Amino acid sequence: MGLFDFLRRKEPEKVAPKIEVEVLQPRPIVKVEVLQPNFDNKSSLTSEAKQKELDINEETTIITESAESAESAESAESAESAESAESAESAESAESAESAESAESTATLATGLNKTRRTWSERWNAFMANFRSVDEDFFEELEETLIGADVGAQTAFDLTAQLRDEVKLKNAKSKSEVSKVVVDALVAHYQAQGVNEDATMHFADEGPTVILFVGVNGVGKTTTIGKMAARYKAEGKKVILAAADTFRAGATQQLQAWGERDGVEVIAGAANVDPASVVYDGVRAAIEQQADVLFVDTAGRLQNNVNLMQELAKMKRIIARELPSEPQEVLLVLDSTTGQNALQQAKLFKDSTDVTGIVLTKLDGTAKGGIILPIRNELHLPVKWIGLGEGVMDLQVFDADDFAKSLFGDLLEE
Repeated sequence: MGLFDFLRRKEPEKVAPKIEVEVLQPRPIVKVEVLQPNFDNKSSLTSEAKQKELDINEETTIITESAESAESAESAESAESAESAESAESAESAESAESAESAESTATLATGLNKTRRTWSERWNAFMANFRSVDEDFFEELEETLIGADVGAQTAFDLTAQLRDEVKLKNAKSKSEVSKVVVDALVAHYQAQGVNEDATMHFADEGPTVILFVGVNGVGKTTTIGKMAARYKAEGKKVILAAADTFRAGATQQLQAWGERDGVEVIAGAANVDPASVVYDGVRAAIEQQADVLFVDTAGRLQNNVNLMQELAKMKRIIARELPSEPQEVLLVLDSTTGQNALQQAKLFKDSTDVTGIVLTKLDGTAKGGIILPIRNELHLPVKWIGLGEGVMDLQVFDADDFAKSLFGDLLEE
């Protein structure tokens, strides 16, 4: 075989062709590139098989996407329904809470003094259960009962002496007669203590009225300020708060939270800044903005802390320099749940600063409401406000007559 025959028999080099398959159905055009050098029918079959596989995958994808879309729509609808239900529930809860708060805000002395009244009744009934006759033992036990009711030793002694004369005068001998005479005398004593008291709040004739709040930590000073600010704002007064308790962590933030809730401005300084500087800024803001009332929250000082008491005196000097007739009020806030400790605090604060009135908080949570009597009887300080609950309106003006009737109501009915 010659060279010419050899060259003629050699097959030419084969190049893999590109095969393009176009699907005419209303689907995206799919291009398939076959790289194997096949020239027989297998290539077309392979292409058709691949196309069918692509068709199946595409249909599966479409179905999956449709299912996912339906699922997403259903989820969105469910979420929307859940959100609507949650919003409705939240609105309903808010409305219920608001209604509850409104109900709380109308709390009466009768409900606020439940624990104290129940304790008085229990002590009195236990005392009268052992009644045999009106003798010296009777009055000794009466004095012990009064001391146990947190009226204080001196007040209990004075009351017992008064009741001794009262029982003899009324010639009371039977159990019911003695009980009526004693209870009536207690009510009269509570009411009489307020006859010469000035329990009203004083306001400046011109310019802002400055009211200082003093007391130890934890008695409810900041909460009292927040509630009182809400009351006076509701009466149409322009109120500003000064956060001069710069020593206690979180005190400024707590007052700012009340300010935001009440919609009143809070003058504050940096942490551990001189409290007197905050008071000065508060006074200047009250003057410039023509505010009606400036409430000043002071540090929770101990009665025997000389430095803090000097700081309080410094605040008062700064206030008087800008507003000579101020402060109109220095309110001592006491926690009624502390009983006789509250009385001791009141004594020492009265000796250290010019306290004009008492705010007695947390009366609804204690059985020691009798502490009001020795505070007024021994210190001659008027109780101006009492706290009977968590609601804003549960901070109420103190009325001696109503208090006595609510405290001894059950005993008066017997």
